[in-house]
Amino acid sequence: MRFSPLASSVTLLSLISAVLASDVIDLTPSNFDAVVNPEPLILVEFFAPWCGHCKALAPHYEEAATALKDKNIKLAKVNCVDEADLCQSNGIQGYPTLRVYRNGEHTDYGGPRKADGIISYMIKQSLPAVSEVTKENFEDFKKADKVVALAFLPSNTAAPAPEFSSTAEKHREDYLFGLTTDKDVIEAAGVTPPAIVLYRSFDEPIIEFPYPVPSASQKEIEQWIKDLSIPIIDQVNAENYQVYAQSGKPLAYLFIDASDSKLQEHVDALKPVADKYKGKINFVWIDAIQFGDHAKALNLNEAKWPAFVIQDLEKQLKFPYDQSLDVKPDEIDQMVKAFLDHKLVPTLKSQAIPDSQDESVFNLVGKQFDEVVFDDKKDVFVEFYASWCGHCKRLKPTWDSLGDRYISAKDRITIAKMEATENDLPPSVDFKISGFPTLKFKKAGSHEFIDYDGDRSLESLIAFVEENAKNSLEPKAESKNETVPPPPAHEGAAQEELHVDHHDEL
Repeated sequence: MRFSPLASSVTLLSLISAVLASDVIDLTPSNFDAVVNPEPLILVEFFAPWCGHCKALAPHYEEAATALKDKNIKLAKVNCVDEADLCQSNGIQGYPTLRVYRNGEHTDYGGPRKADGIISYMIKQSLPAVSEVTKENFEDFKKADKVVALAFLPSNTAAPAPEFSSTAEKHREDYLFGLTTDKDVIEAAGVTPPAIVLYRSFDEPIIEFPYPVPSASQKEIEQWIKDLSIPIIDQVNAENYQVYAQSGKPLAYLFIDASDSKLQEHVDALKPVADKYKGKINFVWIDAIQFGDHAKALNLNEAKWPAFVIQDLEKQLKFPYDQSLDVKPDEIDQMVKAFLDHKLVPTLKSQAIPDSQDESVFNLVGKQFDEVVFDDKKDVFVEFYASWCGHCKRLKPTWDSLGDRYISAKDRITIAKMEATENDLPPSVDFKISGFPTLKFKKAGSHEFIDYDGDRSLESLIAFVEENAKNSLEPKAESKNETVPPPPAHEGAAQEELHVDHHDEL
């Protein structure tokens, strides 16, 4: 059979067109308002083509756009390289930035970055905070998400409808909420109104609110759902980590190779321990191969799996189980009990104490933190940095110059730096490092820290130190046995010369 060149060309163009077709709308200054403002719900991604996270998101964003098209939920994108002014006017500072727009007003997108997560999130956004449930949609609704809260009430206004609705408005992005007064649904569910039931796709699938329902407050409903929305033990990854981080509870990890044939056996062995301490500490298992760097960050220094570690998320303290021992449920039970009784000592990662301090900036390590930073006789200014951080590299010469400036006052002020990815903060501090560089100042005689949030010029750093230092930072008078140079003819001229010298160093 022979094909004509024309037919082949048409077929090829059709195939290319099909491949290049996209259900994601491209936004520019000329169509942004016209497309976004009329929509009751639209998701917009502001991206840069060179951004690695944007590239990883792209196929999931496309898949979600296609899946949501039938539900009349639109997804759009703005190329911030081609449309730099549009992105700047919208206050975009990082990529990708995702925003949910409703009739031109936006809120930040707080959902997952995988297709199914985007789809689930946007469907929730499209629904009323509380959906009406009838006998026709009851079976589908209670299985529509991992966690579904359903209120069975004699009427739409009966207590605790207002409290339930306010909970739904607050957590519409997190869970699915429904309300029914349908007698057939109430009979099928086997409950007596008023009742609130949680339907879950894990652990015990149906749980009824255990307290008096008519007097239930938003806070009580909210906390009940939060506590039950986390499985007894589940896999943790980038998609659901924030659920655990926002719970405020410590996190107990079982690090294990996901390809281990005994994975489920190890997880099941720990499940009774996790269930015993449910509500006090969250248990998870995590792929030790994929998240090996996270294991090291939690002070699991050997690539030996399974391994176990407890992390106090609030204080950023780590309690690794001895990796020379096998992970046994009874031993883990005792470890968790000791942790909850505040009898477990955290393991602090620290670089070795330097043999010498030859630079004007003190090289601080975890083992010396309390000794150096909480020296009551000194003002202390610390830069917490990461070796890979570009901003930190750019700050280094300025920070070194700051150290040089106060070298003659080093008995009264310490300018220090600490590699925060290689050294843990001790329990004595009440903050954690969430970005680099982080600059903190501690006055002499105080254990409180002042955040530096100004620009990173030498002049601004000096002004901050001079304003906050408790000690006098003037150079001390020379010894009588040494020759003292005559003072400058005019004090103002000397200061001006010093100012110029500092500009020469920058």
